[in-house]
Amino acid sequence: MKHAVIAVAAAALLAGCVSTNAVRIGVTPSRPEVPTDRVLFYRTAEQVPGKYEEIALLNSEGSAGFTSESGMVNSMKKKAGQLGANAVILDAVSEPGAGARVAGAFLGVGVPRKGKAIAIYVFPADEKK
Repeated sequence: MKHAVIAVAAAALLAGCVSTNAVRIGVTPSRPEVPTDRVLFYRTAEQVPGKYEEIALLNSEGSAGFTSESGMVNSMKKKAGQLGANAVILDAVSEPGAGARVAGAFLGVGVPRKGKAIAIYVFPADEKK
């Protein structure tokens, strides 16, 4: 029983290691929430296939020791979908340097991995902005 409780606590800790906040950009119409698995992810604006509207700036942070890049991307997609965005354009992901990791391990504190992105709404090809 004790091992099961520890396993559940560890899983919850790992699942919740990334937090993403959003700052809305300008005045955009309110759109319905988009499921996370339907939010697309682009590395650059040039990859977006059509016209789009910027909805919010996204900032993510998680402990480098417990956060994967895919976890950070999923957190960004989830937050974007909650805002009615159907895509995300990555701005940057910064990793802590080796010195910071060593210092964090020595001091027993986590060092953050950070990510920045823009939540966007990509207009369907037949819809005009």
